[in-house]
This record gives sequence, C-alpha cells and structure tokens, in this order.
Amino acid sequence: MTPVQPAADAGPRSSALYERACRVIPGGVSSPVRAFRAVGGTPLFIARGAGAEIVDADGRSYLDFVGSWGPLIAGHAHPQVLAAIGAALVHGTTYGAPCAAEVELAERIVAAYPQAEQVRFVSSGTEAVMSAIRVARAFTGRELIVKFAGCYHGHADHLLVAAGSGLATFGQPSSAGVPAAFTACTRVLPLDDEAALRELLQREGARVAAVIIEPVPANHGLLPQRREFLLALRELTREHGALLIFDEVISGFRLARGGAAERLGIAADLATFGKVIGGGMPVGAFAGARRIMARLAPDGDTYQAGTLSGNPVAMAAGVATLALLEREAGWQRLEERGAELERLLQPVLATARFPLQLVRVGSLFWLSLHAGGAPRTAQPLTREESARFGALFHGMLARGVYLPPSAYEACFLSLAHGSAELARFVQALGSTLAELA
Repeated sequence: MTPVQPAADAGPRSSALYERACRVIPGGVSSPVRAFRAVGGTPLFIARGAGAEIVDADGRSYLDFVGSWGPLIAGHAHPQVLAAIGAALVHGTTYGAPCAAEVELAERIVAAYPQAEQVRFVSSGTEAVMSAIRVARAFTGRELIVKFAGCYHGHADHLLVAAGSGLATFGQPSSAGVPAAFTACTRVLPLDDEAALRELLQREGARVAAVIIEPVPANHGLLPQRREFLLALRELTREHGALLIFDEVISGFRLARGGAAERLGIAADLATFGKVIGGGMPVGAFAGARRIMARLAPDGDTYQAGTLSGNPVAMAAGVATLALLEREAGWQRLEERGAELERLLQPVLATARFPLQLVRVGSLFWLSLHAGGAPRTAQPLTREESARFGALFHGMLARGVYLPPSAYEACFLSLAHGSAELARFVQALGSTLAELA
C-alpha cells in the first residue's frame, strides 16, 4: 500500500528545533518513541497544551490522545492542578525534607488502593518497580523475578529482557549495555498461559521472590487479561511463597479509584504507581502491606533513597488531581467517555479495508491492526501492518488528531475529552480510512 503523505507533517519551526536537537541530544529526543522512527517523518515539538488539545511550535493545534503517555487524566493545564502547583511553587521547588503534601498524597493512596498500608514515593515508574523488586527480594530472601513477555516495567537492567521460545526462558537482554549476568535472575513467561506459569513455579518456585505483571498490559498494545489467569497467578504465588507485584504505573488511579486491582477484584502484595498520581509532574511510588514495607530503611535493612522523592510541587499536583477525580466522579465519567467512543467507532471500523479493531479498558484504548484479531499476548506486527499504522498515524495527524507515534502504544482519554472531541476523532478516522481505501 502507498502511505498517505502527511499534509500536516512537522512545520519549519519543529523541523529546525529537531535539527538543533539532533546535534546535542541522541536521536534528537529524550525518550526514543518520540522520534517518529516507527511512523516516519519529523517529530512535532510541542509549545503548549490546554484541555484536550496541544499546539506545536508552528502554532498548529491537535486533538491529543497521548496525554503525556497517561498522566494528564484531567487534561492539559487543568486550572485546579495549575493552581495547586502555583501555590506550592511560591514556597520553593524542593526541600530534600518531608512535607505535608507528601503525607496527604500517601494517605489518599493508602485509602484507595486494596491492601496498601504504606507507600514510598520516588521520581519515576522505573524507580518504583526497581525498588519494589528490591523489597520483595529482601522480604522473601529469594533472588528470582518472573515477568511476562509484552509487559514493560521501566528500563532497569534486570527487566530489559525478551522472551524466547518455549514455556519459559532465561532472561536474555533486549538492550545493548545490559550484561547477561544482570538478567540471569529474571525469568520470562508468555501472558495468558497458566500451564507455563504453573510449570515454572513447580520447577523454581522456591527461588522466586516475586512475579510482576501489568494487570492490564498496555505497553505492547492493550492486552486485557482473563480474570481467571490473574486469579491463577494470585493463587500460585501464594502457594509458592512468592510475592505478586502489580505494575499499575499506567492503570493505577486511571481505571478506577483503586486501579486495576479494584476493577478486577484481585489484590497484589506490592503495587507500583506513576503517571496519574503526579498530576503531570515526575512522580512514582510503590505500596504494600506494612509487614513488607517495614523492610525499607530507615526502619529496615533495605536501602532506597532519592533526593527529589516526595517533591512538594509534585505532591501538590498529585493531591489536586486525585481530589479532582473524587470530587467530580472522574472514574465514572471516564468510563462513560470510553463507552461512548466505542459506540461511535463501531460503524467506522466496519468500513476499514484491512483488519482494525478497537480494544478498550475504561479510558485506555488501542487500535489493533493485527490480522488475526486483537491479541491477548505480545504479538509482533508484520511489516505491512506496521506500514498501515504509519499511514493511519499521518492521516490522522493531517486531520488534526495526535495519536501515539507507535502501533504498540495505547491511547488515553481525559476528562477534557467530551462528546465534541470524540466526534472529531471518529470523523477524522472515518476520513482517513476512506483515503487509505
């Protein structure tokens, strides 16, 4: 197929900024997917955002379904969140000491999340996962970690592994610069496969400190898991004395007040958070039962620290965001928006001349181009399917809709996406599909 030429590709200002950036920043970006390598073209440099829209350096507006990859659940520059940030900034940017907002945000998380009794703040999701795994190893006295192919848990060395063939693999590094020795204690399993999980735990369960999973995997497409599989995971980890870690960096405080754990009715031993709890500021956290968290220094023997952890500005943004969601029935409204989008898209998707399915969980959604139907396990796209997404991406961009520049990334709805914004999205997709046909 011939890709659509992007009529709204990067303008002169974005192009000039990208040229400058490539001289001083590897690839011209600070996170790889932003470089548009998966879709082609020059990345847009964003100047500002408001509500459901962003404006690029050339003054062009786009309806945004990236939302900074999930944190902006209230939309860009929400007045109440900005007011909280402004009020905090008046008193300084960082103290390197405890602050009241840190306590309030921790209280909100503990009150909302199933079985969480204590929480420790960090500055990113990667830090949260790295620290939760360290605590799990200390608590159990074991060394092995089990993860699932297609679940992303940040860029810590021991988690940058890919699955090979067979029921279970020894972790093999999927990034240069990661020694095999760093991943030797990581095992990788396929999603949606109780037999593989059971076999691994029967063989090595006595050495497994923790099994970590995104309860709603959203980093290799959106791969909703059967509740039966997750229940088996919960039961088998208990049976073998391993901890279960839910990575809710994306799903936490987005899919429900208590995250995917509440939505599924399954509680993990430890959970990691990010995105929403920072209200647009860099924040991560991990939480669990008091008996597990007690292993953390200064009370326990497991070291973890961070200069900007519990940053007062970030804590204020997080408190304001969670308060807004509770006050305005945010999770119910987001579910309703997602259902409305699903309903509007059904007749449009039926017109596609190639496989295209909507996968939705609450305010998370993904357009899957897999020929075999939307998968539950990590499945690579063919070259043709990837090319189709590139054409789809640029077709939407030309119509003023900004999607994630990767076929494997999920889209995010916010409270700023109303019926008018959803109708714009559906109309743009219909026009793009007609053009591709």
